[in-house]
Amino acid sequence: TDEKINVIETIDIFKTKRWWKSVVLGETTFEGRTRKSVSVYLWQWKDGQWKRIHKLKESSREDWEKTKAAVDKLVAKL
Repeated sequence: TDEKINVIETIDIFKTKRWWKSVVLGETTFEGRTRKSVSVYLWQWKDGQWKRIHKLKESSREDWEKTKAAVDKLVAKL
């Protein structure tokens, strides 16, 4: 099933006719518990609608710091 997200804020990274990348601050409720998360989405325009191709979701600052450190380490080698 699709997760229902209450969108709090979004920041578009880019949007073209075929591709859209955005960062979303949202919250979900499951079994009475509400949790905030930050997700990076990549959508593709296909068959007359936006379809999600990729999603990276971080639910804690600790998880984000680990992901960011790994990305920063590799980006430095570009």
